Amino acid sequence: MANAASGMAVHDDCKLKFLELKTKRAFRFIVFKIEEKQIIVEKLGEPAESYEDFCTHLPADECRYAVYDFDFLTKESVPKSRIFFIAWCPDTSKVRSKMIYASSKDRFKRELDGIQIELQATDPTEMGLDVFKSRAN
Repeated sequence: MANAASGMAVHDDCKLKFLELKTKRAFRFIVFKIEEKQIIVEKLGEPAESYEDFCTHLPADECRYAVYDFDFLTKESVPKSRIFFIAWCPDTSKVRSKMIYASSKDRFKRELDGIQIELQATDPTEMGLDVFKSRAN
């Protein structure tokens, strides 16, 4: 189904892979990109991959969407996890790309049932591990 705001369709694989991340913890992260008027899965991160591995898959000058399964310990040392949705939109990306990603984001996010926290980032410091930790609690 196309996104009314931007005309963007969401490939079925996006929802299927997100469901596997959410229910089976099959992936640490998923990077999505817009290609030929639809949102597709670009990269699946294995469960053992780190936050640093995840960051290497976000291009320095192109927009992307991503979900990241963040594990952490509460103040009581209880292990928990939160699923973050990241709208990656670097300042150096093209204006048209920024507009397309911005207009498609909310609808796409609604397709991924189970997102707990949203981050918008234009550079790596806006989505550092410290930001994840402070938003997760």
